[in-house]
Amino acid sequence: MKQLSRRITATSKKSFGMYARAASSGREDLIHMELGKPSADTPQHIKDATIAAIQAGKVHYSDLPGILPLRQVIAAKLSRQNGMDVTPDQVVVTNGLTHGSYAALMAFIDDGDEVILLEPYYPQHIGKIELAGGIAVPVPLDAANDYAIDAARIEASITDRTKMIVLINPCNPTGRVYTRAELLALADLAIRHDLIVVSDEVYEEIVYDGAKHISIASLPGMAERTVTLFAFTKSYAMDGWRIGYLAAPKAAVGAILKITANDVTHVNTFIQEGALAALTGDPAILAELIADDRAKRDRVVTRLNQISGVTCAWPQGTIYAFPDVSQLGLSAQTLAERLMDEAGVVVEAGSFYGTAGEGRLRICFGALSLDDIDRAMDRMAGFVRQLG
Repeated sequence: MKQLSRRITATSKKSFGMYARAASSGREDLIHMELGKPSADTPQHIKDATIAAIQAGKVHYSDLPGILPLRQVIAAKLSRQNGMDVTPDQVVVTNGLTHGSYAALMAFIDDGDEVILLEPYYPQHIGKIELAGGIAVPVPLDAANDYAIDAARIEASITDRTKMIVLINPCNPTGRVYTRAELLALADLAIRHDLIVVSDEVYEEIVYDGAKHISIASLPGMAERTVTLFAFTKSYAMDGWRIGYLAAPKAAVGAILKITANDVTHVNTFIQEGALAALTGDPAILAELIADDRAKRDRVVTRLNQISGVTCAWPQGTIYAFPDVSQLGLSAQTLAERLMDEAGVVVEAGSFYGTAGEGRLRICFGALSLDDIDRAMDRMAGFVRQLG
């Protein structure tokens, strides 16, 4: 067989972390808190709309950027909820947020371009940057400062090859919801250095305790330099449906469509009808799903803070807790591996998200019931007691 392409062989070999380790173990007794998936079923009205679309014969090719009714509703939602001045022709429906970020990076990044990632980062972004020929430049944020955006630290990493900053807000894995002041500081850097911002906002709905999610594209001067990514994955419990969307400057949409048209043609036609139902359905259904996440967050954080040597701040958003376990005397990876092997609880090492995550674990509370959360916390507390 001839040699594989350079873009494949040169791409980061970063694995799927503890998820891959657990999957290969063959164990059925594990409690899984490593994978960021919702435990709830997809709401029934979304399923019904999708089934009705199939029965109505909506099973053929449709518009490359997504069906027009869905893009119209998305544009109205972005204006109403996100403060973004977006028209339907600036919206591209994607196979989940992962596909949207891939398309955005492929459309903008050339060989040797540098892309700044705020660390702790989402590891999948690294592989996409490298597939596009770019160079990922992690900028560690300070745990002691609650992983706040540090404009001076970011600016020190900008070079004449820097083309883009990738933002996750609310942030996976830290649970931070960035303030307007933080986002304005980041926007100022992007404008002064003429940078693109790709903003991953998949957790936009899942915020707690009065935290307010702000789309950076809504800030002055940012609409023309921001690609904003969304999905139905977390908020509507549609992770297996693989549907999301992006909003981009008009000048960039054609380039993005060159990528999406060549890798998927367009998103599944009848599933887009389900997404339309999600956005136009009773908002009380979404509120109920988020209330369930809040109850799980409260249980996890309370239980973690009862374990000797573990401290956990209250996540402002997302479905993750990011506890400090540095006092336990083990590296994050070693601790994660031993928790799986000896206690049967699968969590992710904070170091999987970069060096700034060392001494932390990422624990997904959205994937379990309250009873299963209690079982997992009981096992974790027992393991820590055995550590002495």
